[in-house]
Amino acid sequence: MAAPARYAAPKMAPRNGWHPPAPPRTRAGATLKMEARGGRRGRRGVASRGSRVMAAPEEPCGGRAGWEPGREAAGLSGARGRRRARGAAAMFRCEEEIVSGESEEESSGVNLMEFSDEILLHILSYVPCTDLVLNVRRTCRKLAMLCLDKSLTQTVLLQKDYKVNKDKVKQLMRDIGKEIYQLNMAGCYWLPSSSIDHITRCKNLVKLNLSGCHITSLHLSKMLSTLQHLRSLAIDVNPGFDASQLSSECKATLSRVLELKQTLYTPSYGVVPCCTSLEKLLLYFEILDRSREGFMLSGQLMVGESNVPHYQNLRVFYARLAPGYVNQEVVRLYLAVLSDRTPENLHAFLISAPGSFAETGATKNLLDSMARNVRLDALQLPKAWINGSGLLQHLKFNNPFYFSFSRCTLSGGQLIQRVMNGGKDLKSLTSLNLSGCIHCLAPESLFRKAEDDIDSSILESLVVSCCNLKHLNLSAAHHHSSKTIGNHLCQLLARLKHLLSLALPVCSITDVAANMEKPSMQSNVLPQTLGKKVRIGIQTYSNQKPQSSVFWALMGSLPFLENLEIIGSSFSSAMPRNEPAIRNSLPPCVRAQSVGDSEVAAIGQLTYLQSLTLAQLPNILTGSGLISIGLQCQHLRTLSLANLGMMGNVVYMSALMDMLKHCKCLRDLRLEQPYFSAGAQFFQALSHCSSLQRLCIVSRSGTLQSDAVMSFMANCLEVIMCHMFMGESLTVCKNLQQSIVRSFQADRPALNVVIFPLLHEDLTEVIRDVPMRHLDEITLFKSRVAEEPPNLWW
Repeated sequence: MAAPARYAAPKMAPRNGWHPPAPPRTRAGATLKMEARGGRRGRRGVASRGSRVMAAPEEPCGGRAGWEPGREAAGLSGARGRRRARGAAAMFRCEEEIVSGESEEESSGVNLMEFSDEILLHILSYVPCTDLVLNVRRTCRKLAMLCLDKSLTQTVLLQKDYKVNKDKVKQLMRDIGKEIYQLNMAGCYWLPSSSIDHITRCKNLVKLNLSGCHITSLHLSKMLSTLQHLRSLAIDVNPGFDASQLSSECKATLSRVLELKQTLYTPSYGVVPCCTSLEKLLLYFEILDRSREGFMLSGQLMVGESNVPHYQNLRVFYARLAPGYVNQEVVRLYLAVLSDRTPENLHAFLISAPGSFAETGATKNLLDSMARNVRLDALQLPKAWINGSGLLQHLKFNNPFYFSFSRCTLSGGQLIQRVMNGGKDLKSLTSLNLSGCIHCLAPESLFRKAEDDIDSSILESLVVSCCNLKHLNLSAAHHHSSKTIGNHLCQLLARLKHLLSLALPVCSITDVAANMEKPSMQSNVLPQTLGKKVRIGIQTYSNQKPQSSVFWALMGSLPFLENLEIIGSSFSSAMPRNEPAIRNSLPPCVRAQSVGDSEVAAIGQLTYLQSLTLAQLPNILTGSGLISIGLQCQHLRTLSLANLGMMGNVVYMSALMDMLKHCKCLRDLRLEQPYFSAGAQFFQALSHCSSLQRLCIVSRSGTLQSDAVMSFMANCLEVIMCHMFMGESLTVCKNLQQSIVRSFQADRPALNVVIFPLLHEDLTEVIRDVPMRHLDEITLFKSRVAEEPPNLWW
């Protein structure tokens, strides 16, 4: 890609690698001192050997947004923002401060400004760009120069800076607009469309992400007409979009775009026909089958939008469909051109479609052409296109890095022979999604029951040939290990030392051999019913398994795991996307009955864990394992708990409240549990999560205490999303929602509040108004491990 002469790409983080925790940061107003034990260097030097940095304790959740996976921005706004700005200024002040009571040796230390420029730039890289330009830059001359360094201003990430407002965007673009080469405003749904106009100051933009932003055809035309160097673009196409309103200058810019990500909320080609040089095309279909007025929508494109897309240079094609037949109709129109002439350089072809997406003559021709003419590095197809066909036998692969066979009936024998060439070396494969592949670890599927034991030799072949896997999803299936010692699924997976994210069904982690050596535990199993509650008393001894169990060993062998999902094979969320709430859930797998507090405690060994999902663990008796996670997993940012223990009673509430008191870095919390009582004690414990930004509670017959919710929102100033779908009346929900919005919207521009009865008939209408960022990332339950190829978009 030909970039402007002045453009120098910033150093990017290692792809798909583990990132060490951020360096220690000083708290607001703290003074960084150095003891002069071994002397000190000049202003541009660093401390000599033997010197010691005296700073505030490390804050693992600190850091600049976007520079490492999982880091989000935290801007400044309002009175709290001004206090933080003053704290940042105090942290970077240029004169030494002698603290009263210090010894003479301590008072002779050097301050932060005596570090070299290189070290200061590294420290500043952890500060959001809005704070650097609008606050820190104004503290002294030295920082005024460093804050405008190209390494800090070439890439501006606002995608999760929930405190940024239209005035800050305007000032930011005015101050450094000409220096910006990459701008990410994805999900800034709260900013008005007028804020987009200020992007015209960024004349040298190469990459621009506006997914989730309000933008019309006219605004898009005006903006793109000035961005002659643009090569990567992400936008939404909403109802009312009219491609005929795009100017010739805008179309000229689009003709040079190489990467396009387009989210469709209406049947349209969007700007695809204008992008004649496309190499990467990502399409997200979010079109509803019915309008707000209840009319059925058609997937046929409107008159004047039948221009043919240009795919001749395409290397990556990705399409993700939301449920609905209209999305399927529209994606077929995009695929029709591909079926006529398959791009010779195509190396990644991915279609993610829920439910049934039938194969047609055109799609069959497309796949046949791909089998003849291209060699792929990444593949994902709808299950109906793979099941019962010999397609995989004919497709050719080069150096594959991503495979997804989610919900396919692919057997283990087919997987090894057709995809992995008989177990040959596949070291290039880093991400594999086998979610819902119920027979993928069995030699054949013809006479096999879903709950039969797996064939450990197939899993062993997978582990050996794909030894560099970093993301593996085996959820939504019954993967039962045999009684043979040494061949347990957990023992085989422990060989994958590079794993960063892992999704497993609950029944797969059961230690079969250990359970056989112990007396029957059936008397201690808690049924997942909504009937009479079972008194558990002092029966918790049945959950105290030795730390030598296979799951304990697996957790101990994956020290750098960042994302873990343990989900019941029959679990389904009570709140699906476009349907009424599910009232009944399927019972858990029999083998899952022995998974409880001890297994949860084993997760506490994952020091660098950032995201954790636990769903349908029936034998949770007290939830004591959650406390271990809260104490030891200090980098935890996302926590999702669903249907733990006995369904008629929240048996882990006390342990959950103790856990939350230690989760200082937690930003997203999702709880789904029948009869959950969101009262004063719960919200008081939740208030200890000082970094919390998003909260979602889904509870059939659940209750909430309005005063406690209001107090929680007042104490946790970072919370910008509050979704509660409970058993309260519509009047109670509406009154609480209005009170929250009225009290906090002014100081929190990104505030999104939805409080609604879970079983109300209008729930789907309420859901459609939730910003896609929140809906996709937290409100709706799903497995996210290996959901998409790594680094699909920047």
